[in-house]
Amino acid sequence: MEIPRSWGGVCSLPWYVGGSQVLGVACVVITGVWMGHFYGGYAWNGSGQQFNVHPLCMVLGMVFLYGDGVLVYRVFRNESKRSVKILHALIHMMALVISIVGLVAVFDYHNKANIPNMYSLHSWCGMLTFVLYFLQWLLGLGLFLFPWASTVLRSWYLPLHVFFGLVLLAMAVGSSLMGITEKLLFSQSSSSSSTLAPEAALANVLGLLLVCFAVLVGFVVTKEEFRRPPNPEEEALSVHFNTLNDGSGPSSP
Repeated sequence: MEIPRSWGGVCSLPWYVGGSQVLGVACVVITGVWMGHFYGGYAWNGSGQQFNVHPLCMVLGMVFLYGDGVLVYRVFRNESKRSVKILHALIHMMALVISIVGLVAVFDYHNKANIPNMYSLHSWCGMLTFVLYFLQWLLGLGLFLFPWASTVLRSWYLPLHVFFGLVLLAMAVGSSLMGITEKLLFSQSSSSSSTLAPEAALANVLGLLLVCFAVLVGFVVTKEEFRRPPNPEEEALSVHFNTLNDGSGPSSP
């Protein structure tokens, strides 16, 4: 049976983007309910409630907002490229700030409770993901948002920026899945199986939704039909600016 072309064409893009937003919001809400209902809510007082800030912030920042930052070039396909670049950078900056709050929350909680830091695979992978994300953001800011880099350098780095952007989203989701498993294992050691069953079901649903969110974002970003259409006027201005910036214009010595 032939699949209608409209299912994979540009007209289907809003459905895919809308689906990703439903999945992303569901991930954040379920994380909030999990930590709020099963672990007493949120606080900043060195208690277990302060730890609860960590998973909520990391899912919100490193997964949901990160994914939205990746999607802006597909959502705003016909807007000014400069405006989309600024929005892309701002969303990622918000994700970084929220993620930093989540990291500070867990480190501060561990220190006050005399729990060692960075002892698990989850913490190693999570910290590696965050550090690489921060470096990716700095490189993107320096090479694409500010006009000091040459066209050759930008063209060389752009495929790497896109590739590592998706890799880091996958790493963020993978770290989240390890964190979910680790949290359930700790809960299992202090609860009976019957008590843990509802929490485990909720956490497993969260894990599946995180995977679905990352897969859908990756699909939208890599599908050729959804790419931003070329704008001859913007490309001409970009070439002209870089020519002047490189000092190779007609009036240059």
